[in-house]
Amino acid sequence: MKSKLILAAAMLALALPAKAQIVLDVAEISCGQFLESNDADRLLLSSWVGGFFSSSRNLTMIQSAYVRRNHEVITEYCKEHKSAKLLESVMKEFH
Repeated sequence: MKSKLILAAAMLALALPAKAQIVLDVAEISCGQFLESNDADRLLLSSWVGGFFSSSRNLTMIQSAYVRRNHEVITEYCKEHKSAKLLESVMKEFH
C-alpha cells in the first residue's frame, strides 16, 4: 500500500502546478513501480537517479549520449529485478 501511495504521489507531483510542493522519497521506488510508470516519468526518474549517481562520484558534467543509454540500462535491469529498490540497485550494481 505504501509503495502505491508513493507512486501516486510521484504521478501527482508531475501533474500539479509548479508552485505545489510534493516530497517524493526516490529510495522507496521499486523497479516494478518504475516499469509501471509512463515513459516520461521513467525518463525523469532515470535522469534523476543518473544525476544522483554522478554526484556520488563527484562528476559534474552531463554527457547527453549517456542519458538515453543509462535510461535503457536501468530499464533492462529493472525488468529482471522488479522487487528491487531502484536507487539502491543503481548504487550497488553500477557504482
